[in-house]
Amino acid sequence: MMNYPHRPTWAEIDLSALQHNLQQAVNLCSTKQRLLAVVKADAYGHGAVPVTQALQSFGICDFAVATLEEALELRHAGITDNLLVLGSCFPGQEGAFLQYDLMPVLLDRETAVRLNVVAVEQSRQLKVHLKVDSGMGRVGFLPRQLQEFLPQLRQLDGLVVEGFMSHLACGDELNSTVTTAQQGQFRTMLQMVREAGIKPREIHLNNSAGLSGWECPECTLSRPGIMLYGGLPGADFSTKLDLQPVMQLRSCIAQIRQVPAGSGISYGHSYYAPDDMTVAVMPIGYADGYNRLLSNCGQGILHGERVPVIGRVCMDWIMLDVSHIPAAAVGDCVTLLGSADGLVITGDDWAEQLDTIPYEIFCRIGNRVPRRYLPES
Repeated sequence: MMNYPHRPTWAEIDLSALQHNLQQAVNLCSTKQRLLAVVKADAYGHGAVPVTQALQSFGICDFAVATLEEALELRHAGITDNLLVLGSCFPGQEGAFLQYDLMPVLLDRETAVRLNVVAVEQSRQLKVHLKVDSGMGRVGFLPRQLQEFLPQLRQLDGLVVEGFMSHLACGDELNSTVTTAQQGQFRTMLQMVREAGIKPREIHLNNSAGLSGWECPECTLSRPGIMLYGGLPGADFSTKLDLQPVMQLRSCIAQIRQVPAGSGISYGHSYYAPDDMTVAVMPIGYADGYNRLLSNCGQGILHGERVPVIGRVCMDWIMLDVSHIPAAAVGDCVTLLGSADGLVITGDDWAEQLDTIPYEIFCRIGNRVPRRYLPES
């Protein structure tokens, strides 16, 4: 099969920006803490394998994914470092965790028993991280459940409790009383585990928000995710973190159209040309992760100027008003997310427009958008 050129739409992944953001996280850690880099969801849409390999080259050797499938992708790519599977182990997956030396997060008694049976059958021991619900209200052992389970956990010879962890619900709010309460509950439950004779080597609670705003001196690990990719963990951190966008979403003008005043643009004619206009048509749409809610409010960067999206975002196309840029031509590159010519459109900018969070912005950039990796400096 011939190797034809791809349509001119792509995402550049700037590994030097990744390195810069990683250093921000390193600077926030205490001297006794390491970073457990979160590369789940295809490294938040940035590409799990190349991002993990880059982070390895920057000195990181602990990684977290969400599912067994994500972990196997990294193992098959030759990643042999510690892999924590945050989504635990579903029935029937136990053998794979042992075969590929993966650490599941332990969320309930039933999973612990299943894992132990398979490990004992193979005369093996499997490292696990015990997760408690300190106030997130999602998954993990509640205090009473933990207290009741600890005597049985001590008897599960096929398991080694390598880590103890929880997750913050409101860490993105710097003055959150919820987070203060969660920290207290976390410490109480950690003490319960230790008094039961279980001594986890790794302790971790803080995600990007926690690492940026909340101290946890007993922790040995912190779990940065969104901040590695240039997204703020919350609005409260806009002046606390110096982050650089890692992803730049770009597309090239496919057609230039001269549109007379009064013309309707795109589906539903939600936009009418107020004057004679020059419209650039771009080969990118909501199937690529350019959200339909950016219709008539999105922007691009062209020749050092901001150009507005006009009309409805289509599955495969968007239209831009380039009337104020006489030099605009077919083939010109437009930046829709990221930086160009001294201007920047961040994931946080999109998130504010779409009433969401930058996590979702990056994860939704579709898999038909190829990633191009720019080397670290």
